[in-house]
Amino acid sequence: MEDRVMTEKTKYSGKVLVAGATGRTGKWVVSRLQHYGVPVRVLTRSAEKAKTLGDVEIVEGRIQSDEDVAKAVSGCAGVISALGSSEVFGDASPGEVDRDGVMRLVDQAAKAGVKHFGLVSSMAVTKWYHPLNLFAGVLSKKFEAEEHLRGLFGKEGRSYTIVRPGGLKDGGPLLHDLHVDQGDRLWSGWINRGDVAELLVVSLWTDKAKNKTFEVVNEGEEEHAQKSLEGYYDKLAS
Repeated sequence: MEDRVMTEKTKYSGKVLVAGATGRTGKWVVSRLQHYGVPVRVLTRSAEKAKTLGDVEIVEGRIQSDEDVAKAVSGCAGVISALGSSEVFGDASPGEVDRDGVMRLVDQAAKAGVKHFGLVSSMAVTKWYHPLNLFAGVLSKKFEAEEHLRGLFGKEGRSYTIVRPGGLKDGGPLLHDLHVDQGDRLWSGWINRGDVAELLVVSLWTDKAKNKTFEVVNEGEEEHAQKSLEGYYDKLAS
């Protein structure tokens, strides 16, 4: 019943491609899109693995392939990238995934006429000396991808939202007060993956989310139910 109600009230009618959909954050992105009745397509290396995501259109392919990525974004109005590296070297390294993979996705999305691009990045991407950057320069690679996205989707007719979360915890959305900031001034903090997903999903239809880059962590450890996260975009500088 809940899914039918949300579908009737959906605020976004376009199809959305999710990259990194079988990852821990990507699964939450898919789940929240489905919650709002938004049609979902996923780009995945394993169609079998993607079948666990429920009612999604599956494009099997690699983020390293221009042809596969072009096929995946074709006909989509929005893209949400939850891509993330898992190895120091090779196809799953920060250079291949967090930088080149995201940049390839941005390029093909722009060519295909995608209107909005949401990106999961990271807190401290401008701080080369942050301990997280010891993982093959992952923060620096993410920042390069951010800059590329801002350059292509910050133009008239397109928009972007870049979420820079703190440490990611496996948990659902709308359970905690959040703290948002801009300028990459936060050094530590935690946030549920579900909240990161929720912020990017609602950015599809929230005007104040357009062309924003911001950091976000939990305000505190205690749970405090939220009705919506859209209001956090009101706190960001225009």
